[in-house]
Amino acid sequence: MNNRIAVVPGSFDPPTLGHLDVIRRAAGLYDQLHVLVVHNPGKEAMLPIAQRLSLLEQSIADEGIAGDIVVASWSMGLLVDYVTDVGAGVLVKGIRSQVDVAYETPMAIVNRHLAEVETVFLLPDPSHALVSSSLVRQVASLGGDVSPFVPSAVARFLDPTGSRAG
Repeated sequence: MNNRIAVVPGSFDPPTLGHLDVIRRAAGLYDQLHVLVVHNPGKEAMLPIAQRLSLLEQSIADEGIAGDIVVASWSMGLLVDYVTDVGAGVLVKGIRSQVDVAYETPMAIVNRHLAEVETVFLLPDPSHALVSSSLVRQVASLGGDVSPFVPSAVARFLDPTGSRAG
C-alpha cells in the first residue's frame, strides 16, 4: 500500500462545491487521487452512476483542479477492496459536522482493521460546511436555484434552461 495514493469516496449525487473543495485539497496532498463514486444501498440515487462520473470529470476540469486524478466507480464489494486494488493506503473523507464524525469514525476503524487503510478527515471550507448532496437534491426537486452550491456543470445539468438562476 502506498500512502501517496489516496481515494476520495462518495455518492456524489450530485457533486457539490464542498466535494470539489475536498478533492482540490486532497489532490495537493497526494501524488495520485482516486475520486470514487460508490453505490450506497441505503440511499435512493437521483443520478445514475455514469452521469455522476461525467459531472465529476467535467467539474474537476472546469474548476482547474490539478493533479493525477482518476475518476472511477465501485460497486463490487468493500471499499477497502478498491483501495488495496489500486495500491492506495489512505481514504480521504470530508467532515462537515459532529454527525459526520459519528458516522465516519466506526467505518474508519473497521477499514483500518480490515486492510490497514487509514482515513484522513478534511474539514470543509466554511462556505461549504452546511451543504450536502441530499440538500441540493431537495432544493432542485422543489425548483430552487442550486447554483450557489454546485459546480457550474452540475447547475447546467440540473437546470439546462437556466430558468432557476437568480
